[in-house]
Amino acid sequence: MIEAGKTYIVMGLLDSDSIAYAIGKAIEHHGGKVIFTVQNERMKKIFFDRSKKMSDQEKTAVNIQYCDVTVEEDLKRFFSGLGEISGIVHSIAFANPNTCLGSEFHTDAIEDLKQAFHISCASLASVVRYGYPHMRHGGSVVALTFESRFAYPYYNWMGVNKAALEATVRALARRHGRDLIRVNAVSAGPVSTKAAKSIPHFALLARTWRKMSPLPWDVHGEKDQVANAAAFLLGPLAKKITGQVIRVDGGASIMGGELTPEERHHPYDGADEYGEHHHM
Repeated sequence: MIEAGKTYIVMGLLDSDSIAYAIGKAIEHHGGKVIFTVQNERMKKIFFDRSKKMSDQEKTAVNIQYCDVTVEEDLKRFFSGLGEISGIVHSIAFANPNTCLGSEFHTDAIEDLKQAFHISCASLASVVRYGYPHMRHGGSVVALTFESRFAYPYYNWMGVNKAALEATVRALARRHGRDLIRVNAVSAGPVSTKAAKSIPHFALLARTWRKMSPLPWDVHGEKDQVANAAAFLLGPLAKKITGQVIRVDGGASIMGGELTPEERHHPYDGADEYGEHHHM
């Protein structure tokens, strides 16, 4: 898994419920050191500082620095202050929900589309450009994506950007193989976070997963599973995996149609076919 004592950058922290935070905690669990980034001080005050699931002491213990990935000077400043690192997590995406998401795909909000592409996709290349010189002995980059082979209702231009993000992962994997740097993505099923709540009709995605996922999928409880996959890809056990999209989605992405009733998981309650209970 993670190399103990090595430093990893987790970009895109919002609050203690975010996938970024769960990934950081997984890295620390395996002995890694984590530097989180937040877009700016204002975002930290609005979201992270108001996290009610953490004590003030726990918040203070989190190493947070500021970096707006769409501002080149910010990227230069942030990475110039770093020493050797072993990995980077890109957990960053944004699209104006009023123009890029919702019931209508078409929009004339071209500037919003450009902004969404810059933040959600192109910023990965910018991050790697400034980050890879700090991985002199090789390393790993992990981006967060969502199933982009299909068009989901209301997801619209974010789905387009996730497809572009995955193409960027492949391009970066080709470019940085010479540097022994691996670049992969984790495609997570729908997970309830502050960011997810900005997706119109997010509950519909959750219901879709319940209907399709062969393994039970809990939108409120699967962040740790996504984080574990990211931690695996960051570490040496995945040293020959690059340019891949690893799906942590309960299997929904391989399904042709909904589960039939007999295919659904039913927790074993100890009763046999006659209703008799047996104790092991």
